[in-house]
Amino acid sequence: MLQKLSAEELPRVEKEIRDFITTCTTHEQLKESMLYSIEAGGKRIRPLIVLATVKAFQKELTAPVYQTAGALEMIHTYSLIHDDLPAMDDDDLRRGKPTNHKVFGEALAILAGDGLLTGAFQLISETTLSTAENVLLIQLLAKASGTAGMVAGQAGDMAAEKRHVPLDELKAIHRGKTGALLTYAFVAGGILANQTEYVIELLEKLGGHIGLAFQIRDDLLDVVSTTEELGKQVGQDEKSAKSTYPALLGLEGAKQALTDELNQAEIVVQQLTSVAEFHPQIFQELLELFALKK
Repeated sequence: MLQKLSAEELPRVEKEIRDFITTCTTHEQLKESMLYSIEAGGKRIRPLIVLATVKAFQKELTAPVYQTAGALEMIHTYSLIHDDLPAMDDDDLRRGKPTNHKVFGEALAILAGDGLLTGAFQLISETTLSTAENVLLIQLLAKASGTAGMVAGQAGDMAAEKRHVPLDELKAIHRGKTGALLTYAFVAGGILANQTEYVIELLEKLGGHIGLAFQIRDDLLDVVSTTEELGKQVGQDEKSAKSTYPALLGLEGAKQALTDELNQAEIVVQQLTSVAEFHPQIFQELLELFALKK
């Protein structure tokens, strides 16, 4: 079910992004730089979660769903462009291709990220949703991507380099850095599926566990995977002396932490089965995506 959703519906999300950038960007080189990173590939996990959440409640995938999912992917891509810059992680490779600043230069890469960030909010604002729904989705996305979410997490992540941080602080960093946008994907899907406040709260809780699981898995893959498999340089966390789950808990401890978060996520999915129209299979398949395969 999830594989079919990815194959058939994610192209519509990507079309929304391309159409928006093509029609709303007036500078050709800036447009080229933005499209370069958008079209570099990737698993599209965040927009897939939006689509999967709407489908889990057996609702129709409408244009506003694709646009909201597209806006979320634009935010994520902007964060990757900026994260790869020399002042941040200084990476040469992203999704198997040279990073944006290696192709277009640092200045244009920064502006491409800025364009994707601001354009995301414009894209949601132009949907046919009600004013109240538009404002809520924009407000929550701003919170998730900004100084109460991803940006704060990135700042915490940089501040934690070359020092030992306790587990609680590491979790707080990653709830912002990685978890905030993933949580937004579930919550936005619930809003678009017209779910109750109770269900939205469960989806937010689910997103919190999935966000930590995603980061733990990412930390583990930086240790156990290869550059060819990931499409980006591995071993960068150790090189930068970053605070990670394997560094703090050891390899086996990090694997157990991943299992624990996925188990907690499974409990939330079971709680959601009390909702009459909820279809758990697609969420079960989502959880499998975050398990470590090796």
